[in-house]
Amino acid sequence: MRRRRLKITEKGVDAVYHCMTRTVNGEHLFKDRDKERLRKMLWQVADFSGVEILTYCLMNNHFHVLVYVPYQDSVPDAELLRRYRVLYPKPTAYETASIKLMEKTLAQNGHEAAEIRKKLLARMGDVSQFMKTLKQRFSIWFNHHHERFGTLWAERFKSVLVEGEANPLQTMAAYIDLNPVRAGLVADPKDYRFCGYAEAVAGRKKAIAGLQLVWSAFDPAGGTGALAAHRMLLFGKGAVPKKQGSFDREKALQVLEVEHGELSKSELMRCRVRYFSDGAILGSKEFVASFVDTWQKEKRRKNRPKVHPMRGGNWGGLSVIQGLRRRVFG
Repeated sequence: MRRRRLKITEKGVDAVYHCMTRTVNGEHLFKDRDKERLRKMLWQVADFSGVEILTYCLMNNHFHVLVYVPYQDSVPDAELLRRYRVLYPKPTAYETASIKLMEKTLAQNGHEAAEIRKKLLARMGDVSQFMKTLKQRFSIWFNHHHERFGTLWAERFKSVLVEGEANPLQTMAAYIDLNPVRAGLVADPKDYRFCGYAEAVAGRKKAIAGLQLVWSAFDPAGGTGALAAHRMLLFGKGAVPKKQGSFDREKALQVLEVEHGELSKSELMRCRVRYFSDGAILGSKEFVASFVDTWQKEKRRKNRPKVHPMRGGNWGGLSVIQGLRRRVFG
């Protein structure tokens, strides 16, 4: 797959985001059947929205997804219709008639066609619309199948803008895939079916393509080099899971603050590191600094924000714009 990277243009921006959302009160609601449905919806809504999933992880009370969002100011009518149909793989008679009417209206290319294009495009190429559509559709399905009503999700969602290449992107992808290891569910994420790495190891083409974008410098043609590089980051030298998959906060603080030692990156990522969900913008110092003015304006900050190097270990020069006043490890 052709190598792509985050780029700012005069019209818009191609971007990579880590998005995370949690259930109401953090309740452990999702069983395997629910996660399987959410997994399918994740790929389905990504196709409709025109975003690419680089990796993801679905847990019992929350999920993470790393998405590449290409800027697009226009989409051909044929592609708009294809994407719309993706949301309705088994359309009802009413939905079938609506799609046919939409196709006819677009072909006439009048005022109504322009309105249809505008409404559909507003839901595409936008991370907020992607997450909104996914969460709404899954909420409807979940409430119906579990005979419940009311809000399923505790919050809108958290997102972190990630530098779209090299160490920042690769570290974020590995951190997401290690969620089931940190939770003590498995020693190796390849054994947890509801994450991008497991899907890639199982041979799913879309999941492999996602990790190829993450590791675009490693065998971009076949994908095996990308998987090997990703596994090396997951487990370090030897790429073999240790007997104890997690490295909790207490152990990390003992090594870092009491013993004044240093953890390897694979050990650091076995802790819950708040930078990956609360850092807002994550990447090299230069990348984060390039968003300082935009961040200050959007957040209406009186003082110019600073670029904060990630603390707690050797992160290879990673920085964030949202510094953590309290603990690094959650």
